[in-house]
Amino acid sequence: MKAAVLYEPNTPLIVEELNLSSPQPGEVKVRMAAAGVCASDHHWMTGDAQGPMPIVLGHEGAAVVEEVGQGVTRVKPGDRCILSFVSSCGYCRLCRTGSPQLCDTAGITGATLFDGTTRLSKGKTPVYQMAKVGIFSEMGVVPEQACHKMPDAVPFEVAALIGCSVTTGVGAVINNSASRPGSTVAVFGCGGVGLNVIQGAKLMGASRIIAVDIYNHKLEFTYKFGATDVINSKEVDAVEEIKNMTGGGVDLAFDSFGAAITTSAAVNSLRKMVQQY
Repeated sequence: MKAAVLYEPNTPLIVEELNLSSPQPGEVKVRMAAAGVCASDHHWMTGDAQGPMPIVLGHEGAAVVEEVGQGVTRVKPGDRCILSFVSSCGYCRLCRTGSPQLCDTAGITGATLFDGTTRLSKGKTPVYQMAKVGIFSEMGVVPEQACHKMPDAVPFEVAALIGCSVTTGVGAVINNSASRPGSTVAVFGCGGVGLNVIQGAKLMGASRIIAVDIYNHKLEFTYKFGATDVINSKEVDAVEEIKNMTGGGVDLAFDSFGAAITTSAAVNSLRKMVQQY
């Protein structure tokens, strides 16, 4: 089975043959059908994100189930699945109290499966999987909890994006307790996640959605997802422009880029709010 492996930061991915063992209880063997490329993958390649290596990158994808391990009930062979990069064990304290996205077991086991071992290897060397999925491979073994069955009508390339950028961006808005119809929203960074923050704001009925980026071609594209206004922060002071446009600032601001300058700008673009309890 071929996969793209990263052996150390600041080196190219190497496509090579790996061994893949059978799924253990609670695990699913899948054949990858589509993969998205995210900035998080690049962060591993540059060393900005760190973890065990060698590792198969990729955390945004869709696949077809080939085989299931003992006790798996969520999917069966032949099912088409979105693969989630956030698996939860279902048993730790945080999973049992309604916060599976913060699963303790997932945090402890990292780039291995939930039992702390890998199913990929190169000779006697274990090969890890980014976010327990390792999408940049022909096949893989993933936790049952990472598999979300989808309708046959959904194209694989569309489903792959739901595995990360769509869910992250839309979810950041619709799961935010401060989100209300009629709110004003600013979105800093209009890549895959930012576009889906805009889409989430549109879905929740925001009255004004201001997209901020440094590239005009990206800003133009945001209108397709629901942006009402755009700001090129290379040309103007985005914070001052937002305050002028909204009479003091927005109700909600999202930093989908993740740099100090964008986080600061997002916070400073907010209006004064009274916390409701």
